[in-house]
Amino acid sequence: MPSFVDKARIHLHAGKGGDGAVAFHREKYIAAGGPDGGDGGRGGSIVFLPDDNMTTLMDFRYKRKYTAPDGANGHGKRCAGKDGADLEVRVPRGTLIRDTESGSLMHDMSDGKPFVAARGGRGGWGNMHFATPTRQVPRFAKPGLPGEVRDVTLELKLLADVGLVGFPNVGKSTLLSVVSKAHPKIANYHFTTLYPNLGVVYADEGSSFVLADIPGIIEGASEGAGLGHDFLRHVERCRLLVHVVDASGSEGRDPVEDFTVINRELCEYEPALAERPQIVVANKCDIITDGGEALEKLRAHVEALGFPLLTMSAATHQGTAELIRLCAEKLSALPPIAPFEPDYVEPEPAPEGVEDVRIEHGEDGVWQLEGEWLKRVAATVNFSDYESRMFFDRCLRKAGIFDRLEELGIKDGETVCIYDLMFDFRY
Repeated sequence: MPSFVDKARIHLHAGKGGDGAVAFHREKYIAAGGPDGGDGGRGGSIVFLPDDNMTTLMDFRYKRKYTAPDGANGHGKRCAGKDGADLEVRVPRGTLIRDTESGSLMHDMSDGKPFVAARGGRGGWGNMHFATPTRQVPRFAKPGLPGEVRDVTLELKLLADVGLVGFPNVGKSTLLSVVSKAHPKIANYHFTTLYPNLGVVYADEGSSFVLADIPGIIEGASEGAGLGHDFLRHVERCRLLVHVVDASGSEGRDPVEDFTVINRELCEYEPALAERPQIVVANKCDIITDGGEALEKLRAHVEALGFPLLTMSAATHQGTAELIRLCAEKLSALPPIAPFEPDYVEPEPAPEGVEDVRIEHGEDGVWQLEGEWLKRVAATVNFSDYESRMFFDRCLRKAGIFDRLEELGIKDGETVCIYDLMFDFRY
């Protein structure tokens, strides 16, 4: 099983709000103390936090569902229920949070700020809110609202100052192992590196930067060839690119062509990468066999485009110190990469009242009413209490439900069914 995971899909379920309480004040020598049921507590939200000690999304391979606690119900003596605790989910800095259904970006965790991905439901009102001069003994309260439920996709784009790019087997992993304490897998075959490796490079006292070894890119990577998208996404965060080219031609390829192909793939994947500062490194100069002809062609081509070129042999450490100094010098003048801008748009809330209610006249003559608004209103009602039933009746009339039934042709005495509740309609 891979130890590096950079993409995960998880399910979020924020906590439900606590229900309001139905209670009455009872105290010696105080007659008719009145309603004093408290409100329910708010449900817990799900909050993402950036963690600099995490470098992979491996934790989300084993746990896919995250549920925040519900708010507590209200109590008597006007005591509100306890709010549900927020559930904190830690992710590596640089993680993108996307809405799975639309694919839109909700938040970029590279800005270091907490992000509330699913909000808990509001607590319901206790019966103390429903007392009026004509309804002095309300025996009903509001239930808490459900918390948000959504699926999100986590996508890690590594935060590194410098990224090593190039064809497979050009010496990127060897270079990382030489200039840092990282220990990437090194072997003489293509795609030895299957996931990015990070290393901290110390340029001078008090000066260091993070170097990322990006797995080898091939032609067509921007269209998904090989593992192109999996590799290229990690290049986007790098402030500076070090383009490693095999100057020896040991793979039978032309260095100039290699350089052109990789830059084309970077540009086609993300046009902004074409403007990213770049240092070109001609590696494996210790095993050049053509007298340096290919190296000189590469130098002329690269310098004509305005890129500096360094000659190097990672295997013998030749030229690595010069590369570190040049990287540190360029990074000191480069601004940080700006976070990605969210493009997620919250869906419009479901309409309440008449627009939310669906009315059907069944073949058995029963009028069926359904809707989230009706569910919430019916849940507040104590149907064994007359005043509570009258409150329910007034809610339906005020929302226009009865007017709509009359427009559809309901007759006096016909049966109306609202989920588990059935009653005869009267004008």
